[in-house]
Amino acid sequence: MICSMKDTLTTLNLDFNEIDAVGAQDLADGLRHNTKLTTLNLGCNFIGDVGAQHLADGLRQNRVTLIISSTIPYLHVYGSIETLTTLALESNRIGDVGAEHLAVAIRHNTTLITLNLGSNDIGDVGAQHLADALQHNTVILIISSTISCLRVHGFI
Repeated sequence: MICSMKDTLTTLNLDFNEIDAVGAQDLADGLRHNTKLTTLNLGCNFIGDVGAQHLADGLRQNRVTLIISSTIPYLHVYGSIETLTTLALESNRIGDVGAEHLAVAIRHNTTLITLNLGSNDIGDVGAQHLADALQHNTVILIISSTISCLRVHGFI
């Protein structure tokens, strides 16, 4: 179904769908040629590092690169988030390393307006990477976060 909507699908909300690494691979295959997607919500799933790798491999072939998880060091080299305006990644077990890769992607992004990183495992180091990136990003207007260390370090 996703494949048949590749020229019209702009919003995809799949939060709370128990998507795991296998589901992420199927999703990536379906989104491989979509260039219209502006909103992708994968919050509250079980995607993890393996699922993030599948998504990165599938989405790198179009202009949407999604970075979801923590310990895959090459995710940020696949490009930037060039069509998304809303990215919801709450409750996906993102840690400091994942936040660092996400920070690289959003540093000079010119389309992302809303970023939701609430209820992840981002600590002081990841918060600092995000804060540094947002000093260079003049587009992001809405940041949703329940990360207490972000408030402590002046990020929010």
